[in-house]
Amino acid sequence: MTKTVEFLFDFGSPTTYLAYKQLPKIASRHGARILWTPILLGAVFKATGNASPAMIPLKARYMNADLARFARRYGVVLNFNTHFPVNTLPLMRGAVAYQSTDQFDLYVNAMFDAMWAHPRNLNDSAEVSHVLKDIGIDPGEFSQRIERADVKEKLKSNTESAVARGVFGAPTFFVAGEMFFGQDRLDFVEETLLP
Repeated sequence: MTKTVEFLFDFGSPTTYLAYKQLPKIASRHGARILWTPILLGAVFKATGNASPAMIPLKARYMNADLARFARRYGVVLNFNTHFPVNTLPLMRGAVAYQSTDQFDLYVNAMFDAMWAHPRNLNDSAEVSHVLKDIGIDPGEFSQRIERADVKEKLKSNTESAVARGVFGAPTFFVAGEMFFGQDRLDFVEETLLP
């Protein structure tokens, strides 16, 4: 039986970006598949009374230094997005809209890259259009997809289900029914995948 790692993610989280860069390697090492679950982090925060660490100055300063440490450890490019915070609602609807297509991996990689590796102003729809064009997605088609009722409902239900399961932030992982929060818990994720 194939093991599964459920990965609850939002492009607006730098720790989720770091996890995204590591999780496929971990899954590959253990013959596991990743179940990608787009959620809306802002709605999770609102429902749980949580807040972004960026809103707490001392924690934000520490966390930025810690993120740089992890990026060095992982050998990953990480640059703080000066346009942060970004309203990720259309971007996360895009993740839902393309999830069952062969463009999903390209889309997810491009959005994480545009948010945290080579930061762009993803609050600006023209910038989002440039990112989409670069990976061969038509911006007009994207706009139509993210306005579909089923796409909106799926993102909403993913988010509500996450909160009901105890999720309070991103990245969150579920392996064999156990929840792990934060990219700094990937060692526990990997440990749970061991035979």
